[in-house]
Amino acid sequence: MTAQLEVDLTSGVPAFEQIRAQVVAHVAAGRLVAGDRLPTIRALATDLGLAAGTVARAFRELEAEGVVETRRRAGTVIAEGASVPTDLARRAAETYVSAVRAAGLSDDEALVLVHGALLGRQSETPTSTGSGSSSTPKDDRTPSRT
Repeated sequence: MTAQLEVDLTSGVPAFEQIRAQVVAHVAAGRLVAGDRLPTIRALATDLGLAAGTVARAFRELEAEGVVETRRRAGTVIAEGASVPTDLARRAAETYVSAVRAAGLSDDEALVLVHGALLGRQSETPTSTGSGSSSTPKDDRTPSRT
């Protein structure tokens, strides 16, 4: 799990929020499911080069949102029925906007990245989109006439 989390200390987004948003994103994508165990606070803090209190804050927020639960002896796990309600998605979007602003990207560039992610094109960058047309994959699948 630790390998799936990254923290950019140069970002304008606080480290605890980056951790929280990434865990939420992993749950939303189905990469983390109910019962999956997260690393201990101390282990994750060490792996990411952060203070334990920073990771603890992320875990507290995730628990308050119902994404994780802390169980005796089992540690912190993804909660049963954990989902990404609209409020969590909104917070993730706000975190993304903060990161985009800190990176100096324009709104159009940010939207291109979001659109690519929604369509599953994770490697797409704003400069690789070409003409900037608003075509969708449906446009590429026009049935041929016979």
